[in-house]
Amino acid sequence: GITGWINWKDDLTPKRFILEKMAETLSCRGPDAGGIWLSAQAGLAHRRLIVIDPEGGSQPMVRQYGEGQYVITYNGELYNAPELRRELETKGHHFLSHSDTEVILIAFIEWGVTCVKRFNGIFAFAIYNDKDQQLFLARDQLGIKPLFYANCRDTFLFGSELKSILAHPGIQPEVDATGLAEIFLLGPARTPGQGILRGVAELKPGHYLIYDRKGIQIRRYWTLESKPHRDDLKTSALTVHHLLREAVKGQLVSDVPICVLLSGGLDSSAITAFASQELARNGQGPLYTYAVDYVDNEQYFRPNHFQPNADAPWVQKIASLFNTRHQTVFLDTPALADALPIALKARDLPGMVDIDASLYLFSREVKKGATVALAGECADEIFGGYPWCRDNNVLSTGTFPWMRMISERLLLFSPELLKYIRPQEYLAQRYQEALAEVPCLPGENQAEKQMRQLLYLNITRWMPVLLDRMDRMSMAAGLEVRVPFCDPRLVEYAWNIPWAMKNCDQREKGILRLALKGMLPDEVLSRRKSPYPKTHNPTYLETVRLWFERLIDDSSSPLRQLVNIDSIRTLINTKASAFNPAWFGQLMGGPQLFAYLIQVNTWLKEYKISFHL
Repeated sequence: GITGWINWKDDLTPKRFILEKMAETLSCRGPDAGGIWLSAQAGLAHRRLIVIDPEGGSQPMVRQYGEGQYVITYNGELYNAPELRRELETKGHHFLSHSDTEVILIAFIEWGVTCVKRFNGIFAFAIYNDKDQQLFLARDQLGIKPLFYANCRDTFLFGSELKSILAHPGIQPEVDATGLAEIFLLGPARTPGQGILRGVAELKPGHYLIYDRKGIQIRRYWTLESKPHRDDLKTSALTVHHLLREAVKGQLVSDVPICVLLSGGLDSSAITAFASQELARNGQGPLYTYAVDYVDNEQYFRPNHFQPNADAPWVQKIASLFNTRHQTVFLDTPALADALPIALKARDLPGMVDIDASLYLFSREVKKGATVALAGECADEIFGGYPWCRDNNVLSTGTFPWMRMISERLLLFSPELLKYIRPQEYLAQRYQEALAEVPCLPGENQAEKQMRQLLYLNITRWMPVLLDRMDRMSMAAGLEVRVPFCDPRLVEYAWNIPWAMKNCDQREKGILRLALKGMLPDEVLSRRKSPYPKTHNPTYLETVRLWFERLIDDSSSPLRQLVNIDSIRTLINTKASAFNPAWFGQLMGGPQLFAYLIQVNTWLKEYKISFHL
């Protein structure tokens, strides 16, 4: 993880201890090493998870060029580093290490801010030019790696996570109407760029920021572009196959043990197939795979619209087919509830509760055997795999399709809170903002235009929820997860495949199924989408319900002033059954509503959040 501090007025050198404290908050992200670079006006810090070049990749990394000194702190992996390195060497640059950190730094020295347009990877980094007294921040195209910043008076702070910024004494954790609206209306999703806390922002995906004595400039360097799709169905499927294979191949680069997170679904099975073949081609292997399941789920699992079948039989089928060294991690229900505060601390915000907690516990077990994992995340966003992509009425609801039971949820909140956050106005504003961004294609019919809008919402508003979850929960356990489906080349190509082609054979992700024909068994190719597994044990519901009841009975609970106590009592007495099977996404039902409100209360209390009214 990365963090840093710029101040044009004060001398920072006696305040090294503050920078150390900021960096220490990120030690879970970077358990292997740490470093600090400090001058009078700037301080950069780094916590390292060693993946490439253990000896030469120490950070912050400093390079002298001309009269200037350039310093970088960087979190991520640059998959096209070897090609860029060769190109930079032809321009006369010399490298002192094999690390991708140095490639990014020298690319910036050579090409300036336009260097980011050449990068294919997952990254958030800061480069400080000591001579020009200028800071450059950048974040990858799809926001796989996080980056937050705060600018207050003469102090500019940045960090991989909110906790690193909050460790600075100049930042007070406050929320205003916007922050509360994000938590209670959109949560656990967030509007791009929102840091939730007052005065704190997130650098949006595909953007860079320049900070100097004149102030802040923010520029977008990448976005989805709508173009006519010229390829026929067969060519499109072959291209998807090729781009995904290349993405997996590039993301297998590592100097430490690597594995695949396998659910037995189409997406993770595809990653397993490509990774297994690539390792075999290079005389490496076998491939290690990991799956997650829950104690007693065989007993309690019941199919529903969102979860049509259990994963276990499918996992075994794929693991056997590709001869992987497979391990299934079994989680017990009490551990999920116990890990809710850990998941909150990893996110610094209320999140996807037990779905977060289970990923953290799973990552902790995977970390015992691997440092890097590949996952099948984000195929559904890119190819339109969600149930709401087949709902003809979804755009007529006038809000984000993963948000349900909004009016029922509003009954839970106090009249004062509702008056303050103006929920209907806020939701309508955020939804219309999102639709206004969609790059429409002239000549598209209404149906194609609506699907483009829906897929844009998927990629820019829903996908960050899952990417945030994947990054925070895995990195809290010191595990780096890579997502080949988020390769920008694949995302750009898939974006312009017409919906009729994406949905070929009238199947969700039909084009992807066609692209994988011959690689995976037909029964896997025809398996219905099933989301990340969750516990179905009724003891989890009872655990969080009783926990929430105790919290509401406690007069010191900060949540009490924000809710309608009568409605909350009804919620407790009815076991939140009205919110099943899901009020958010596909997995967050009644039990998760209790857990989410528990996390909100814990967040307000533990983070000492004050209200700016």
